[in-house]
Amino acid sequence: MPTYIMLVNWTQQGIEKIKESPVRIDAVRSLFKEMGGEVKGFYVVLGRYDGVVIAEAPNDETAAKIALALGSKGTARSETLRAFNEDEFRKIISALP
Repeated sequence: MPTYIMLVNWTQQGIEKIKESPVRIDAVRSLFKEMGGEVKGFYVVLGRYDGVVIAEAPNDETAAKIALALGSKGTARSETLRAFNEDEFRKIISALP
């Protein structure tokens, strides 16, 4: 299953209700599971982003639906990256001319 990295920033609404974050993280896990995916890890980070989610989803369309659904809640904005593991990378470059 494809891996996705979501770089997350709280919105003003999200930071004002930061103590509700554990419930929101549980909701993210549930949404991924409901749509056939799985959250592999969640991290609060220092720097440009407030959090990072590492997850798997069946395909890019599903990952986009999840990102849009989460963004529509208004507590966070995210940038979602498709990640390729080492085996996938090796397969990709093996087909190069």
